[in-house]
Amino acid sequence: MKLSIRDLIICSLFASITAILSQISVPLPFTTVPLTMQVFAVMLCGMLLGSKLGFISQIIYLAIGTIGIPVFAQMSGGPGVILGPTGGFLLSFPIVSFIVGYFSNKGKSEFLVVAGMIVALLTSYLIGTFQFCLIMNMSFISGFMACVLPFIVIDIIKIGLVYVVGMSVCKRVNLGFGKC
Repeated sequence: MKLSIRDLIICSLFASITAILSQISVPLPFTTVPLTMQVFAVMLCGMLLGSKLGFISQIIYLAIGTIGIPVFAQMSGGPGVILGPTGGFLLSFPIVSFIVGYFSNKGKSEFLVVAGMIVALLTSYLIGTFQFCLIMNMSFISGFMACVLPFIVIDIIKIGLVYVVGMSVCKRVNLGFGKC
């Protein structure tokens, strides 16, 4: 796979957008998982960049955070975050962006694009909850109640926002990949 300098710059720019939107974070008193705009950013990357570049943008984001630069939610970074209870959600980001990008590239209908976002969200929930349960020594149901249930409605709203913002950007800027 050969990437142009333009592709690398675009991927880095979208990794930066993810880092910025990750800082919009609200800790919730009833769970260790904060409410962030990360899911919005990750899905927007996939929709606008497509599967390959969306995936790469999130790998860059994870690499930057893993080496200790505080780009994760609440200005955190380092391998401890990736290996911690909520690290599974972070590790799912490249996959989520890939899935959204894949459906955006293939989907000519709004339904297929939104369905892809739902599949991607379910994938994130599965990976994130699995790691959370593993680290916290909880049952999957308990982990689901702590990590997923409080966020379902908000994440569905985020999916709607991703679609609206993504389509608006595509109408104004031709990036040449993804849904645009």
